[in-house]
Amino acid sequence: MTGLSWLRRLSALASLDDGNRRRLYEHVCAATRPVSRDDAAMALGLPRSTASFHLDRLVRDGLLDVEFRKLGGKVGPGSGRPAKLYAPVVDEIGASVPERHYDLAGEVMASAIQNLMAEGGSPREALLETAYARGREVGAAEPRFEDVLASFGYRPEADDDGGYSLVNCPFHRLAESHTNVVCAMNGAFLSGAAAACGIAEDRIADDNREGHCCARIRPAG
Repeated sequence: MTGLSWLRRLSALASLDDGNRRRLYEHVCAATRPVSRDDAAMALGLPRSTASFHLDRLVRDGLLDVEFRKLGGKVGPGSGRPAKLYAPVVDEIGASVPERHYDLAGEVMASAIQNLMAEGGSPREALLETAYARGREVGAAEPRFEDVLASFGYRPEADDDGGYSLVNCPFHRLAESHTNVVCAMNGAFLSGAAAACGIAEDRIADDNREGHCCARIRPAG
């Protein structure tokens, strides 16, 4: 789930370290319909106040959603207040240390293959065009290029010459085993994001230093 920041995703996963909270989360995920606090407390043998506290914590951490609905089919005046019900968040929540984004790589590659199957052409060009378009898409949503880099785990650090080093590779394992493919995709993605943020694409340059992303951002001008 990319809607949450990396730190919030780590916090969400860490919250499942509590035994009761994990049991409640698993119970809600296994249910065929949204679950009330009373039903969850009864099913797990917990005090209602304990179940309510942990369920609301799971909502704050982004692991559960809430909806309000009147139960029992009653409507209109006198039917009572709507019940608070809990349901699992549809999106996955994953986090890694250091931060990785293999989901982004998979999305770009799958889209490129789909385009290739529909239209034919060069696999390399399909990959680069898809990665560039995805970069433009994320760049359009973030006015500052540095924010795009940070949100995808590149960890930009300013160089002495006015450029940026990227001290983390979001696709590390893939880049180790499929260097040419992943680094080409990465460069196209960064170029697209830079273009959308008003940054000259020729500022995206190769970086072969150990322990860095395969690209860096050269100084302007």
